[in-house]
Amino acid sequence: MTTMKSICLFTLLLMANLATAQQINRHALVSRNSPIVEHMDTLSSLSVGNGEFAMTVDATGLQSFPEYYARGVCLGTQSQWGWHSMPNTEGYRPEEVLRPYDLGHHSKAELYSCQFRDAGRQHDASEYLRKNPHRLHLGCVGFDFGKGTLPSDIHHIHQRLDLWEGTITSHFTFGGSDYDVQTVCHPRRDLIAVKVCSPAHTPIALRLPYPTAVHTDDGCNWNAIDAHQSEIILNRPSMAVVRHQLDSTSYFIILRWTGKAQFQEKERHHFTITPASDTLLLSVEWKPENSDNSEYLEHPESSVESALPDLFYAVRKASAEHWQQFWNEGGAVDFSHCKDSRAKELERRVVLSQYLLAIQSAGSQPPQETGLTFNSWFGKFHLEMILWHEAWLPLWGHADLLTKALQWYPTAQPMALEIARRQGFDGIRWMKMTDPSGAEAPSNVGSFLIWQQPHLIYLCELAYRATGDSLLIKRFAPLIDQTATFMYSFANYDSQNDRFILRGLIPAQESLKVDVTRNPPFELSQWLTTMEMAQQWRIRNGKERRADWDRLMDKLSPLAFSADSLYLAAESAPETFTDVKATSDHPAMLGALGFFPESRLIQPDIMENTLNWVFNHWHWPTAWGWDFPMMAMTATRLHQPEIAIQSLLKPEQKNTYLNNGHNYQDSRLRIYLPGNGGLLSAIALMCAGWDGCNEVNPGFPKDGNWDVRWEGLKPLP
Repeated sequence: MTTMKSICLFTLLLMANLATAQQINRHALVSRNSPIVEHMDTLSSLSVGNGEFAMTVDATGLQSFPEYYARGVCLGTQSQWGWHSMPNTEGYRPEEVLRPYDLGHHSKAELYSCQFRDAGRQHDASEYLRKNPHRLHLGCVGFDFGKGTLPSDIHHIHQRLDLWEGTITSHFTFGGSDYDVQTVCHPRRDLIAVKVCSPAHTPIALRLPYPTAVHTDDGCNWNAIDAHQSEIILNRPSMAVVRHQLDSTSYFIILRWTGKAQFQEKERHHFTITPASDTLLLSVEWKPENSDNSEYLEHPESSVESALPDLFYAVRKASAEHWQQFWNEGGAVDFSHCKDSRAKELERRVVLSQYLLAIQSAGSQPPQETGLTFNSWFGKFHLEMILWHEAWLPLWGHADLLTKALQWYPTAQPMALEIARRQGFDGIRWMKMTDPSGAEAPSNVGSFLIWQQPHLIYLCELAYRATGDSLLIKRFAPLIDQTATFMYSFANYDSQNDRFILRGLIPAQESLKVDVTRNPPFELSQWLTTMEMAQQWRIRNGKERRADWDRLMDKLSPLAFSADSLYLAAESAPETFTDVKATSDHPAMLGALGFFPESRLIQPDIMENTLNWVFNHWHWPTAWGWDFPMMAMTATRLHQPEIAIQSLLKPEQKNTYLNNGHNYQDSRLRIYLPGNGGLLSAIALMCAGWDGCNEVNPGFPKDGNWDVRWEGLKPLP
């Protein structure tokens, strides 16, 4: 019997090695999924970027028709540093929007940052603080075809994003002339370089908008001419610098070109560079005014790059090297050997999601849900979404990109400490909706969310598992300890039933109410998993386990289920499967088993019943893009690979992936990067499994149609 077990184990290990050891042709994998655009499609715009900065272009290879694309995938130019606030002429203060609540955690009232609906100063203050600061559109660079030109006047379009090198190549005709454009972004600077070849000598325009401070839009107010100032402060034969001042925010745009060209101000906030030859090599760089700009303003002729006639080619070379390193060093999954017809589309989504997240969601701050393309929630980022944006990075061999974003957390620690204190808790409480300063945006939902709290612990654990880097312990162990201290403080001990409960919160399924919700399943599983991780970080940091934390984990409430053996949205929500309103928003009960492993809280048979019910009966139009990979992860953990595949490709609007790879939600959120990130985390689980899983490719059916080959992926906890 022992010998037979050994043979089976050897066979499994051999199969695993075969599945992962066959070298993937990464260039072929990436190249065959490079998107192609052949008409003016407002949902097919393409982007270049580097995680700190991104630019999105239309079918001309530049941002020639920003107004036309405003309701599609907008033609954004955004950076991690580009933020702006409208003048606070009324002197609104965060303490003016605090509202007391008694949510049963302790004797005194908890103060939450809220929106006020009734007219008055508190309403105006909450609106101002939600909208400010907001992320800036830094300016459009596009062809100046002339007044009255329409997108329909552009013909014979053929555009391709070369994912392997990060270059967009565009061809089109206008007015009887051919145009060939190459667009590329520098991998480490807020700089784009373009090569334009055309006998038409059409001017290139730099247009600078004022912000809108609107919840979801392209951030371009083209009519507020008098609200901001722009001026040429340097104009040399091959270089110009424009300064843009918006209230207290200012930055520079540095343009360099090769060949004879004329740079001038056409009208206010509208500048043009007109080439005198058929080929124009142009670079445009954005820099905040507080950065070191002396080399451009005082001694432009001494700048090495300004003197290089081949700056475009240098940037293109740097981009190619950067992207080839990204594709070669990270994980890869090859579906080309699969017989199932669905595999090709799944591969396309996987490859494009890696590119989009690398340019949009891998910077020095947590990303906003629409990345660096256009504003949603005023451009602010949501800390509960960082799990879906970035958990895939260490699982796919890019832990360094995750740790870059995690460096923001220490800067926000003072604000997180203040939130916990004013609510009467120990430790630090991470906010939901915020900005680089860590300020909490007023919200009647977001301020009560709690599932963003353990994300720092989980993400640090993934990074440490992937790298074993002891510096991570030095940097983050104290922060993890304070994060878990709050989690212990937040849980209530129910002496009557000798258990800890979670209450006074709005869970991931945001349709539930704060004052009655008790023990939502996602949060319970999350608490158990990450509190144990926090204990391990204490040990790694040379400290002992905390006995009170162990007691919390031992006595944490189990997941509540219905008489039909289905996990409820919360212990306090017995109507989960009988009230249509309760089957809206996220089916978060499935998330209790996915990112988080099986535990004593979860009964697999009940979770499987719940999975089947949700898959077939949930009100999917109300779901969100990350719900589908969440369901796939649950199915994978339950050894239901066919449901995992069907979940990732479920034909629902919010599970749509556009030609450019973006996860479309609706007419408001035309892109939604948490869906892309969730997809990649799900694929990692489906391929590499989890600790203790000996099955090869556990998320794919064993029917002979799914010969999925992968390299460089890490298992989940």
